Amino acid sequence: MRKETPVLEKPIAAAEPSALAANVEYAAGHTNMLQLIELRWIAVVGQVTTIAGAILVFHVKLPLVQMLQVLACLIAFNIASHLRWHERRPVTNRELFLALLVDVGMFTLQLYLSGGTTNPFAFLYLLQVIISAVLLEAWSTWTIVGITLACLAGLAVFARPLALPFDHARGIGSLYVQGLLVCFALNAALLVIFVSRISNTLRTKAAQLADLRQRAAEEDHIVRMGLLASGAAHELGTPLATLSVILGDWKRMPEFKKNPELLEEIGEMQTQLKRCKSIVSSVLLAAGETRGESAARTTIRTFLDQLVDDWKASRPVHGFTYDNRIADDVRVVFDSALKQMIDNVLDNALEASPEWVGLDACVEEGVLKLAVSDAGPGFAPAMLAHFGKPYQSSKGRPGGGLGLFLVVNVARTLGGSVSASNRPEGGAEVRLTLPLSAIALEQERADVQ
Repeated sequence: MRKETPVLEKPIAAAEPSALAANVEYAAGHTNMLQLIELRWIAVVGQVTTIAGAILVFHVKLPLVQMLQVLACLIAFNIASHLRWHERRPVTNRELFLALLVDVGMFTLQLYLSGGTTNPFAFLYLLQVIISAVLLEAWSTWTIVGITLACLAGLAVFARPLALPFDHARGIGSLYVQGLLVCFALNAALLVIFVSRISNTLRTKAAQLADLRQRAAEEDHIVRMGLLASGAAHELGTPLATLSVILGDWKRMPEFKKNPELLEEIGEMQTQLKRCKSIVSSVLLAAGETRGESAARTTIRTFLDQLVDDWKASRPVHGFTYDNRIADDVRVVFDSALKQMIDNVLDNALEASPEWVGLDACVEEGVLKLAVSDAGPGFAPAMLAHFGKPYQSSKGRPGGGLGLFLVVNVARTLGGSVSASNRPEGGAEVRLTLPLSAIALEQERADVQ
């Protein structure tokens, strides 16, 4: 029989900050490419309408066959672009640049067939220039400017003028002036619509990059805490081991064996000493040490039930409500970092509400959801706005807030999240979500996903 081994995947949330920044950049480029495809479809509809109106309404002679051939090429290119980019794929500046070059080339061909610079719609070149200025890097934008300028100069030299009456004196009644007005309206409307969308995309990208920089700073903070915790563990290891030996010797001494009260107190001291050792090792893991060194295989219900029993046995808990609503008992692998994460949330709730703490557990769509509730004063608005940030605490003592900071970062490393809110009936609620695929055993992973 094949031996089961826990498979611990590195979730995307634990990727390098530089890789995540590249993903954000590429995602923004993909969104911009989709908007270019949409703009190209609008251009196709606009060209069909303009050609039909010029021929049927104003009786302007145009090379219809050649213009429709160019239009067919534009449609084919846009279909190919849609097939390539309809899924989420990374889009670089070079690919956006080439797409805009195709647009400029197709538009130049249509202008060449319809009067060149005498066509009032020649000013739509500005749309391409402005969009490139918003989307592309500086060198790409200036290249587009140079190409469009060269295209206009070439059209002025080689294109056959459009057979329109030279009647500018008629003002608004002039066909050329009317074309200019329509061109301006199109330019303005398309720029307002698409530049606004592109600007929103850029703002979203900037916000995501700012969040990544914040996360990088927090992860650097965790590394520093890990170094500090490692040093503290080495310093505390010897005295804790000494105390453990002394307590064991005391428990075997005849003087203490005859006194049940002293034996009970020694047992309590050994329990708290064991908890101190567990906290030191768990902080090391939560502060960035390699995960999985203390991993153990169990089931999700057994893990939570044992965690609750251990927590209640080592804390002065008066009122505790535990509701485990997990129907399918999935086999999982866990380590003390995950256990300490949940213990930290329960400890904070107990400190805020010594009389009652609640824990609700369920699994929905392959995601483990834990909700820890209390009947305390709740979170201040400033705490909720900066939940999980280091040194954000309502306890008012130095170093406060590090527990929740570690909870948030451990959950994020596992691909989960932590959120908090105040309950309408009073007190606070902290919700932890964790994909079971991050801790499920290999044979269970397919069922979870």
